[in-house]
Amino acid sequence: MKVNVLFFATLKDRAGRGRLPLELDHAATVAALKSRLAADIPNLAPALPAALVSVNREFALAEDALHDGDEVALFPPVSGGSECPTIFRVTNDALDLNELVRAITLPSTGAACVFTGMVRGITERPGDPIRPHQTTRLEYEAYLPMAEAKMRQVADEIRAQWPSVEGIAIVQRIGPLDPGTPTVLIACSAAHRDTGVFEAARYGIDRLKEIVPIWKKEIGPNGEVWVEGHYAPTAEDRGQSEVKRPYQS
Repeated sequence: MKVNVLFFATLKDRAGRGRLPLELDHAATVAALKSRLAADIPNLAPALPAALVSVNREFALAEDALHDGDEVALFPPVSGGSECPTIFRVTNDALDLNELVRAITLPSTGAACVFTGMVRGITERPGDPIRPHQTTRLEYEAYLPMAEAKMRQVADEIRAQWPSVEGIAIVQRIGPLDPGTPTVLIACSAAHRDTGVFEAARYGIDRLKEIVPIWKKEIGPNGEVWVEGHYAPTAEDRGQSEVKRPYQS
């Protein structure tokens, strides 16, 4: 099927055009359209998670189906949105660390703290009798809608504790990944390095490991195993809770 995609404001600038005819699978949804646009126009990718979508001049949700001949418009929140960029997504695509840092850099930004996790080929921990061991591949899986919602919650918690943080990026890669491949990125920007960016980035990765539903299967010469955590969520981990988890260094 064919749809006609319209871009407005900042998304028009990023796309370098105002209109794009696009051919999609017949079962495509709004979420699938966004994924396709992120792949076809990489400069759009950082703005797509927060972009609003309308179909035939009515607001549309991620799961809404598209139909042949639909007019699909993408634009930033009509109120102008937050002045502070927030990026959160789960993706099969390679992580462009430089692009993500650029996306959370404002004219006032003077510091950014970036944490990047990657696939470890050799694991060794003192006192562990089955270590060291070799990993030939990790396979990541996510409960996508909930993962993105909880990433937003992590970003909200960061802003509540470190109001000076300007931009936040939380991105997790899924699928099969080889040793040395970046798997996750947490980045926080601010005007100065002493305004909490280090602590905020550390909090972000620790919190992601607790409440964002993402799992990994470790594959090596001796077989494969799902790696499970031990954290048990509490009432304060609910997104609607007003309780904010304090940072502990």
